[in-house]
Amino acid sequence: MKSFGTRGRVYPDKHYIVSRTEEIADFINRIKEGRYIVLFAPRQTGKTSFFRFTAEALTTEDQNYFPIQLNFEEYKNLNVTDFYSSFHRELCRELERGIQRRGEVPSVALEQLLTEPKITDHVSMRYFFETLTNFLNLHYKMDPKVALIIDEFDGIPQSVVSNFLHSLRHIYLSDELQCPHSVSIVGVKSITQLNYDRSVSPFNIQDEFNLQNFSLEQVSELLMQYTDEVGQTFDSEVIVTLHKQTAGQPFLVNRFAQILTEELNIPKTETIRMEHFLTAHQQMLEEQNTNILHLLTNVRRDRRFEKLLMRITSYERGLPFTLDNEIINELVIYGVIKKGDDRMCEIVNPIYQHRIMQAFKPIVNGLEETYFSEESDKDFIDYVSPAGEIELGALLDNFKDFIARAGFRILEVPETPQEYVGQNLLYAYLDHFIRIANADMFLEVQTGRGRIDLLIIHNARKYIVETKIWEGKRYYQAGKKQLVAYLKTEKADEGYYVVFDHRTNPESRVETETLEEITIRSYIIPVMQEKPSSFSRI
Repeated sequence: MKSFGTRGRVYPDKHYIVSRTEEIADFINRIKEGRYIVLFAPRQTGKTSFFRFTAEALTTEDQNYFPIQLNFEEYKNLNVTDFYSSFHRELCRELERGIQRRGEVPSVALEQLLTEPKITDHVSMRYFFETLTNFLNLHYKMDPKVALIIDEFDGIPQSVVSNFLHSLRHIYLSDELQCPHSVSIVGVKSITQLNYDRSVSPFNIQDEFNLQNFSLEQVSELLMQYTDEVGQTFDSEVIVTLHKQTAGQPFLVNRFAQILTEELNIPKTETIRMEHFLTAHQQMLEEQNTNILHLLTNVRRDRRFEKLLMRITSYERGLPFTLDNEIINELVIYGVIKKGDDRMCEIVNPIYQHRIMQAFKPIVNGLEETYFSEESDKDFIDYVSPAGEIELGALLDNFKDFIARAGFRILEVPETPQEYVGQNLLYAYLDHFIRIANADMFLEVQTGRGRIDLLIIHNARKYIVETKIWEGKRYYQAGKKQLVAYLKTEKADEGYYVVFDHRTNPESRVETETLEEITIRSYIIPVMQEKPSSFSRI
């Protein structure tokens, strides 16, 4: 029986695989046109498998194409001589394999070609490719079009990269038979980094290919392969929610499917339903899988990342997307943010946003003991009614009072930028509640920035809280309409809207109103900007 692959390479005979038929066809067309291509996608998005499947499809479609896949991952610390020696050995090994895949036996002449002349530098590399073309044409009666595919190109030594690209450019612009016919570079940090010297780089006229995450249809296709083999079905809401929470990120999709089909021990005769998904989701928010470890390691590399990411998640006005900005460019490289449809920065999926918020949230904020007033004998569990319903209005009323009681002490919450402390505290407060109430909570990020919808599920009922930072009356009123639209999609008849006001003279407000037959309870919660002068003099 096949499985969902999350541990390195995937194989069609062992794993359920998204075919990516359209993307492969598109890429093959670019190769046939002789383009020099850069494929940019973060780690664990299926780049290596995509190229392997593309090479197989290319040779099946046209035997004249000779794809050669190389990998520079281990080359980073090599000197020039050792780099070209390793490059030559790997190139020759792949050539032999390519000949054998065609049912041919490598000839003595081929053995001689692969032995001499050696590739010792960028010039001899160019001569080798010229000789290779003539050889394949003469000895194997083919019109060879070599498609060179280089994975993990970031591993190329800095002492090599300039001359290496210079030779590729020479080949690209040559009037002679072009070999390689096409070059594909995978894993580069960004296109602009290949254009550091436009006088030598063939990629100043490169063709960028972005390998997108799985679409909803592709996620459905993947899960249907399991259903066809095993017979176990997925509720349609599970498929839609899985795609929404992962935004189709390949590793996360497969990891979710792995948990649901292998680790939860759901009887194979039983449909996988939302209650199963919620269990898998909670595991995903807590486990330290390789993808999440990469994410958290990357966002902690630079303290500036936190401020930028919190700004993206907190302000509706957003942050313009530009790869010219060093911080934005780095976060794109790490697969943390992307360009939204409105050309603003977005965090790529709710799972990542949740883990980022958890990573930046202090384990202890120092205010837990003041969640409830000294006069109150309530605890979190008291906000679940005898009928099993969450009294969310009362719970948020208490949160508003808690912020007022805490006063300037919220400015002392460790390692939290002042402008985001309100949202961090609300998230921590509700997270504390759901653990005690045995509920589930996850993010529903509608635009990837500005508005965070916290979706709480308890006893099969949904409770929705949207949070924002005050950006003016127009944005405040617009937020209500956005919340109403979202509540309709969730078939909910009430929602909660919490806005944190950081102005010098903020106005506390609580109001309940009915919009389009949906009840909205709104809170404007002042957030203190500085300690009162009497305290600052102590």
